[in-house]
Amino acid sequence: MTIRPAFLPLFATALTLGLLCASPRATAATPAAFTARYDVLQGGAPMGEATVTLRPAGHGEWIYRTEIKGTSGLAALLGASTTETSRFRWKGDVPEAISYDYQLIAAGKHKQRHLAVDWATRQVSMDEGKGPKTYPATPGLVERNTIALALGLALRDGQRQITLPVAVRQHVETQHFAVTGKQPIKVAAGSFDAERVDRSDAQLGFSAWYVPARYPVPVKLAQHNGGDLVMQLVRYSQR
Repeated sequence: MTIRPAFLPLFATALTLGLLCASPRATAATPAAFTARYDVLQGGAPMGEATVTLRPAGHGEWIYRTEIKGTSGLAALLGASTTETSRFRWKGDVPEAISYDYQLIAAGKHKQRHLAVDWATRQVSMDEGKGPKTYPATPGLVERNTIALALGLALRDGQRQITLPVAVRQHVETQHFAVTGKQPIKVAAGSFDAERVDRSDAQLGFSAWYVPARYPVPVKLAQHNGGDLVMQLVRYSQR
């Protein structure tokens, strides 16, 4: 079974279901705390449920968390779940990374990953359980969990070509995304005329549909590389 996090390459390798807006706009409003719930499908069949939350953490920092639980099929049988927790600060309206933690549980086994950014020295530290590796940080850095949020805010600000620096395993990777048109989308949360965004610098099978005037996160996300995973919005609430 392949469980891939929500936002490519957000949860890469199992329930794994990028990117600085070239010039962040300091005057743009950042989103209020929210909870978004999604249905997760794999190969067109129900697989699980996802919950995405944003909340203030104090001292100018925020927590953005994505939790996916297997509720059907093999994912449920294995008790599969992933949790991705990002701590960040706003740089204009870009969620600039401070730390990121990933945890996968399946069949009683655990996989963990920890990333931390030391902005005093501008160094990223990545540890997957074999000791930390470091590399230089880039201003406006995001990590895979906050890509979807960064994209939504860029679209809200009218950007159609979006470039983000993303912290990956051994370096900062520049990722490019583009608005490729509008499409009607029907999900449990409603019917929308949504803006479609595709990653434009790699053939990774990533597409997301946004209604940026209403939500900072996608109403639908599809990842076909390595799992044919789809997330569809069920409900969104501010809190």
